[in-house]
Amino acid sequence: MSEDRRGGTRPGPWGLIACAWALVFAAAHFYWALGGDLGLAVSAGPLAEERPGWFVLVGLWGVGALCLVGAALGWLLSGSRPDGAAERVVTALGWCACAVLLARGLAVEALLLFDTAGRWVEVSAEQRLWTLLLWNPWFVVGGLAFGLAARGSGRKRNPRAPSG
Repeated sequence: MSEDRRGGTRPGPWGLIACAWALVFAAAHFYWALGGDLGLAVSAGPLAEERPGWFVLVGLWGVGALCLVGAALGWLLSGSRPDGAAERVVTALGWCACAVLLARGLAVEALLLFDTAGRWVEVSAEQRLWTLLLWNPWFVVGGLAFGLAARGSGRKRNPRAPSG
């Protein structure tokens, strides 16, 4: 947070970073939904080859659409909006996005690192590597961006809140 010319506070860049994160993820899902396959096999395994209708509809188009909602949320967290209930709802949704993304990234990372799922889940060595090095950290970065944006948004309401 920083002061603007009118003496109020401006949100930091985290909302825009969260917005960009979600747009990149949406673009990847729409690319895959339209038939692209670069990177899909290492993230979705056999589903990438089979492409059942439910997977394309929910896992690609649906997740892409949800990412667009996340991009709008990041945009709202980055700018000014009405005070009161609307701001509290946007901030709460930012914290929810943070929690879901961090939980997804850290939980799957732990499951793969400790091989908790064992023989019940088939994960190729290549899939495991890309998930550990790219996908899970990607979710953690998104979670941190939404969390920092929500934190900054909440501070906008109370500019005297201590920074740090």
